[in-house]
Amino acid sequence: MNQKKIKNPETQVPKTPEMNDRDYINDLLATEKYMTASYCTALNEFSHDALYHEVLGIFTETQNCQRELYNLMFKKGWYGVEAADQQQLQQTYEQFSGYTNQFPHH
Repeated sequence: MNQKKIKNPETQVPKTPEMNDRDYINDLLATEKYMTASYCTALNEFSHDALYHEVLGIFTETQNCQRELYNLMFKKGWYGVEAADQQQLQQTYEQFSGYTNQFPHH
């Protein structure tokens, strides 16, 4: 299978043992991903409505920060993604399209 990488040209990063901009941003991105997953779990557990809405606001800010970090890394060529195979996309679409008849409301 011939996958193509989707990414912008890579920015030159010095190869030294010290952390560089890419390392710091990658660390921040990993932290934001962990935090959004944790907030999501917590939001599912809250019974107190005011607390739920307070944490929901924090979750939204954290999620937006995570997205901005991802976009920055992608723009600099530090975060690549694989292009999906068209046949694989069609097979997955057909597989999950068949599940809709199992929903209680169409």
